[in-house]
Amino acid sequence: MGLLDFIRSLFGPPKRDISRLSGETVAGEDEVDERVDVSGGLLKEHHRRRALRDPRLLPKRKSVGRQLGLAKRKRVLSAAEAERLFSGTMRTRNRRLRDLLVDPEQLKRLGLPLWKTEEEVAAALGISLRELWFFAIHRERETQPHYVTFAIPKRSGGKRTIMAPKRRLKAIQRKLLGLLVEKLPVSEHAHAFRRGHSVRTGAEPHVGKRMVLKLDLKDFFPSVTMARVRGLLIACGYSYPVATTLAVLMTEAERQLVSVEAEVFHVPVGPRHCVQGAPTSPGLCNALVLRLDRRLAGLARKRGLAYTRYADDLTFSGEFDRAAAQQFRQVASRIISEEGFTVNTAKTRLMGRGARQSVTGVVVNSVLGLSRQRRRQLRAMAHRLKLAQRAGTAEGTELARFAGHMAYLAMLNPRQAARIPVVD
Repeated sequence: MGLLDFIRSLFGPPKRDISRLSGETVAGEDEVDERVDVSGGLLKEHHRRRALRDPRLLPKRKSVGRQLGLAKRKRVLSAAEAERLFSGTMRTRNRRLRDLLVDPEQLKRLGLPLWKTEEEVAAALGISLRELWFFAIHRERETQPHYVTFAIPKRSGGKRTIMAPKRRLKAIQRKLLGLLVEKLPVSEHAHAFRRGHSVRTGAEPHVGKRMVLKLDLKDFFPSVTMARVRGLLIACGYSYPVATTLAVLMTEAERQLVSVEAEVFHVPVGPRHCVQGAPTSPGLCNALVLRLDRRLAGLARKRGLAYTRYADDLTFSGEFDRAAAQQFRQVASRIISEEGFTVNTAKTRLMGRGARQSVTGVVVNSVLGLSRQRRRQLRAMAHRLKLAQRAGTAEGTELARFAGHMAYLAMLNPRQAARIPVVD
């Protein structure tokens, strides 16, 4: 290094040596130094989150004493901090995220709790830092998994994998649900997993429309990976270590049993993702598709259509013909793909007025309610239960099941519910 370069290094922005990294080329030449932006500007264009850097993790300028070998490098991290920050759980290829600090203004803007460190996260959850790390470490060989995995049959056939967290982790996730997840920004077009919203509010905008188009997102929960959850939390204002810890707490990978020398391990067979069975998964998925909801709602508004989403079911309706609906479906599918999801073409439906128009199981042809066939089944069920009551053979579970069906119908359409006999 020449004298002029040495003087520049003392006053210019810090630079990171990336000469030993593979695949780092600029204009066909090897890039040796990477300048680190420490101005505190926006992390991404059109975002409000600032790129505040942790000075402890920035490249250090060598002092004259270190240049001459007369001074040693100062320690800026404790052994425990260094072990955690450079562990496999915290690993990332994105060097521009690795040293991010918390952005308090962004968190305040979104109404989210201010957690600057993992210690503050542990205190908010009422657990020790040691216990937090126990649950927030990704292990390639797990001897005691934190989830119970089982399968339930799907209505359409096949089986649905459920991964339910064990008691202690579930209690932590429920605290996170109230402290953080329920406060994340969500689109007004989302009607699942939200207070004050239901299948009724998701179906109402589509009543009496000429055409109803239904799209389904394939593998919705597995598509929301730990990396995407971490990115969401960083965009909301959390530091990289805190966002990573929270993301690991709320995700898990599917695992398979592997026996090594008579010892059984649970080994991941894919990336960590939001699992069906965790209390935090529905809210996280709702928050992560915020931009997708806004893009699809804007597209629908431009075409004069209504749009709602219930979990992974996307519904559009309006006064358009089949040719226009097919063209709209192609554009919507492209937007969905750009946002990192895939359309399940086997579940795509285009329903006109001449057929039953159903949205999340609710008929919307002319009025909101259940199908005529389903209402006939409820009348038959009421008749059977009355006969069983007279004979003294009515079971409490059957009565409770019928009451639940009637309460659901009354929520959708009280007039339809009033036409079915009451069973006391």
